[in-house]
Amino acid sequence: MRAPLQHIETSGELPRSADAVVIGGGIVGVFTAYYLARRGMKVALVEKGRIGAEQSSRNWGWCRQQNRDARELPMATRSLDLWDSFATETGEDTGFRRCGLLYLSNDEAELAGWARWRDFAKTAGVTTHMLDSTGASERGRATGRTWKGGVFSPSDGTADPSRAAPSVARAILKLGGTLHQSCAARGIETEGGRLSGVVTEGGTIRTKLAILAGGAWASSFCRQFGFRFPQASIRSSILSVSPGAEGLPDALHTARISATRRSDGGYTLAISGRGRVDVTPQQLRFSSQFLPMFLKRWRSLAPGGLQGMRSGHETLQRWRLDRPTPMERMRILDPAPNRATIRLTHARALELLPDLAKTRISAAWAGYIDSTPDGVPAIGEIDSVPGFFLAAGFSGHGFGIGPGAGHLVADLVTGSEPIVDPKSYDPRRFDASVWGKVADF
Repeated sequence: MRAPLQHIETSGELPRSADAVVIGGGIVGVFTAYYLARRGMKVALVEKGRIGAEQSSRNWGWCRQQNRDARELPMATRSLDLWDSFATETGEDTGFRRCGLLYLSNDEAELAGWARWRDFAKTAGVTTHMLDSTGASERGRATGRTWKGGVFSPSDGTADPSRAAPSVARAILKLGGTLHQSCAARGIETEGGRLSGVVTEGGTIRTKLAILAGGAWASSFCRQFGFRFPQASIRSSILSVSPGAEGLPDALHTARISATRRSDGGYTLAISGRGRVDVTPQQLRFSSQFLPMFLKRWRSLAPGGLQGMRSGHETLQRWRLDRPTPMERMRILDPAPNRATIRLTHARALELLPDLAKTRISAAWAGYIDSTPDGVPAIGEIDSVPGFFLAAGFSGHGFGIGPGAGHLVADLVTGSEPIVDPKSYDPRRFDASVWGKVADF
């Protein structure tokens, strides 16, 4: 039972040229194309499978500032405003609501960490409320438990992963952009050292600007033209339950389970940070760079299987542009969820939130969360190919900060004043060591 996703129609014939080509129809790709189209550019978005079908529809739907790394907090803050304004600008419904996010804990060290983040957030103008035992237990009354404390971030919220990317895609069409699903980008062409075209399975689009928002596929794509982008993916398993539970928080996080209300009244349930490592050639290649992150998070990870090998998204293969690529053999990354994790997640949820006994499991799925060695996305122009921009490695945060990331890419592409300082996201930082700089999230 796959993650639910709205369908959107594909545009007609592939254009022979465009002002900009966006590769990848996830949340970052569609927002990038949207903000470029709003600036009057002729934009073509190519997607090997369906709009939003990979991690953009397989996440929790959280749009948060709470507990963001300092490098991402400005983008998270701006993204919340952009989620709001998008609905006003377009009339499209992404399901975004500033419902607030609730964190509960009985661990003194965890509470102290949240308090330190609260103090930092004040310096950035972000409001978050520490809850004492009385306040936490009242907000968490659906659990029937007494809590030592918690956090409530009132201006944070959620959007609907099943409709967000498709909604933005429809807005692109209204602005005159084109969307091409089941159309894999195989590579790029250059003239005089600069980008001159994007080669797809349906033909070549002549362009001087292209943006790779390819999610878990980005590193293997970059390898085709000699750019080294360290990236690795973790398989995360999630489930959803039907409507029926009442009185639950809209978005709740605890160390044992997290729950998010969906647009249909059901809930998405997950264990934060729990993932499986499916070994791939690419992971082995970049293993030394990811060692600090692994050492920091090893308690949350478990060995996986061979699904990553079979999927082909982290291959070291070099492919020809006139023949089918791994992306055409695997249109949508749809790994099998870990059944033990699904059972554990559901059992923990029923224990913590008894009213969920009125519901049934409606779907269970997995997705590949792509990460960089420091857990911060790579956004910027690739020096070796002027005109080619990278926006990938969002490390499980891409959905919430998708609007800000897309706006920033559009700023960089058009030479406008950046919506946030892009320095922290510069892909060139991986040329040096990022040891000791792993994000806290």
